[in-house]
Amino acid sequence: MPARTRGPQGQRAGSKGDLIEGRRAAAEALELGLPITRALIQKDSGAVDPTLADLARRLAANGVEVERVARPVLDSLSSHGAHQGIMLKVRPYRYASLHDIIEAAGSGNALVIVLDHVTDEGNFGAIVRTAEVVGAAGVVVAKSRAARVGVGAYKTSAGAVMHLPIAQVPNLASALDELKEHGFWAGGATEHARDLVWDAPVAGRLALVMGSEGSGISRLVRQHCDFEFKLPQRGQVESLNVAQATTAIAYEWLRRDMAAGEGAQAVSEPAGDGYDTPLDLPDTSDFDFPETDLG
Repeated sequence: MPARTRGPQGQRAGSKGDLIEGRRAAAEALELGLPITRALIQKDSGAVDPTLADLARRLAANGVEVERVARPVLDSLSSHGAHQGIMLKVRPYRYASLHDIIEAAGSGNALVIVLDHVTDEGNFGAIVRTAEVVGAAGVVVAKSRAARVGVGAYKTSAGAVMHLPIAQVPNLASALDELKEHGFWAGGATEHARDLVWDAPVAGRLALVMGSEGSGISRLVRQHCDFEFKLPQRGQVESLNVAQATTAIAYEWLRRDMAAGEGAQAVSEPAGDGYDTPLDLPDTSDFDFPETDLG
């Protein structure tokens, strides 16, 4: 793999994950509504490039600053030399605090997904997408040795990172303790567990802990979990990757939450008059019934 070139300030171009290069990637960024702040488009050298001209028009229509630059400028910023005449800069993601996620959870049933050093940006984005779809209150990640919200996460989450609070914390164990102080139970998904997910209390206010792709949940974080469980498996291949496993467990939480809500609604409905079928009874409010001596 070729080494990344360095920008004018001596920093690696694209090392912060906030640069998008290539025509297809630029079009996808527009469709997803990514927070694009600036566009660098190669100057025309003779004939007008219709694809670049169309992208420039769409970017400008979305309020993006468009700057025409010479090809060497794009070459110097490109991470892999395939910019195709266009590069976009995306506004750095603003992380939420753990307190923000706890507030978003409210006081009722809620799901918070805690990722113990998940490093693959594709898996991370897919997990955020799942979390948003099932209605989770947020996702908690570590500040170090973990995937961050960059361009790849924007794409693999289908833009879900813009609709869900994601908190970076310095210590996951302490974060779990704080979540538990607010009524959450910490459940760790690990292949070393004895109980299956069907028998575990994956419901209510749940902090779902998912481990890294290689080593799973760390020893310290496991010590702060209230219970552990695993997904059942009949096949011979390795277990699901972390994104697939998170989706399966998150939907089990959602299934139980929806079932609990339907049960509560059934209990709150009036019992009726005790008849199996409704009767069309006459209105007797105007009738004058004689008093009867029952004594």
